[in-house]
Amino acid sequence: MRPNKLRQLLNEGKPTIGTHLVCAWPGLVEIVGQTGAFDYIEFVGEYAAWDIAGLEDWGRAIDLFPNMSSMFKVEEQTRGFIAQRAIDAGIQNVLFTDIRSADDARECVRLVRAETPDAGGVHGAGMRRAVGYLLEGGSQAWVDAMNDVVIAIMMEKKGAMDDLEAILQVEGVDMLQFGPSDYSVSIGKPGGGHLPEVQEAQKRMI
Repeated sequence: MRPNKLRQLLNEGKPTIGTHLVCAWPGLVEIVGQTGAFDYIEFVGEYAAWDIAGLEDWGRAIDLFPNMSSMFKVEEQTRGFIAQRAIDAGIQNVLFTDIRSADDARECVRLVRAETPDAGGVHGAGMRRAVGYLLEGGSQAWVDAMNDVVIAIMMEKKGAMDDLEAILQVEGVDMLQFGPSDYSVSIGKPGGGHLPEVQEAQKRMI
């Protein structure tokens, strides 16, 4: 299994720098990787056009750069299918959108982790790219890799912000990201991402 650079840096307490791509073309991954400036790339799959074969090509491009990993931004509907296929394609970390409660956050962790008694997840061993299509499927190395997946949560709903303290206590949640546009909609002020109360909510989250 490929080492997860983002997880390694977080475990060492070091800062990380990432960038976003909204295009599935793996050539852009190579261009970003060649700069040597980033620890990870977030593929904003929620807004992009992509397919399963393209995710595998993205994973292959990431493999060219041992000092960089990647993340997939997963939309709410069919989040389990999308997150697991992205991870199994070689995209090692996941950003989940549209979380409304600590229970939602716990479910996201469960979708990623292996289905072992200790991990308590539902991610089954699949014969897909990340395990060499067969070589490490269901191995301890694969279970360890699923435990190393960095799980990030979008804080973009009023319910999530109301449940902020509980979400911060969810074991397995590593990172939070604020979404001012969706948050402003959820409090009944569409287009109000720059309103003082929205910016104050972001500061409180941070």
